[in-house]
Amino acid sequence: MNNQQAYNAWSESYDTMRNRTRDLEAKALRESLPAVPFHEVLELGCGTGKNTEWLLTKAALVIAVDFSEEMLAKAKEKVRANKVQFRQADLREEWGFTEREFDLITCSLALEHIENIGFIFAQAFRVLKPGGHFYFGELHPFKQYLGSKARFETEGGTFVLECFVHHVSDYFRAAKAQGFACVELKEWFDEEEPDSPPRLLTMVFRK
Repeated sequence: MNNQQAYNAWSESYDTMRNRTRDLEAKALRESLPAVPFHEVLELGCGTGKNTEWLLTKAALVIAVDFSEEMLAKAKEKVRANKVQFRQADLREEWGFTEREFDLITCSLALEHIENIGFIFAQAFRVLKPGGHFYFGELHPFKQYLGSKARFETEGGTFVLECFVHHVSDYFRAAKAQGFACVELKEWFDEEEPDSPPRLLTMVFRK
């Protein structure tokens, strides 16, 4: 089972199973973006639409992208609005799923599955308007160093998805190569385990 097939299978339980990383990223996105002005949004890794609903409360248009057909099906059931367009695409390939530019790009829990993040930053820079922002929320590399990976339960046991470790310096290097300026870096901790390593890393860049 590859990652795309895994997320298709995971879609049935993704919204109902306990997932502290998913829930913390939803909180992080909402707390990171209120001061960022945006009207047209490109949402990468929209999954079942956990962040799409919130983005639509502020945006005039959201293009929501995921590579899992079944995750997108769940999102379409949950989010019904004329302001959202769902697209299935592989972010590792040339971004031909839109011809417009955006005020904001969000990327949620997707970069750990992509080896070449430099390509993602290059594509994001290309489709952002001048002054636009690029937000991402990812499992913190500290958690990855300890062996944490995206995983879910199947009838045959636990399935661990293919993941790549990206150091904080890797994100800065990829951003600097395109000319992005970092406007925020924040680490997010589990409330019930405040002394444990941070669970999530979020960064906001401006073009």
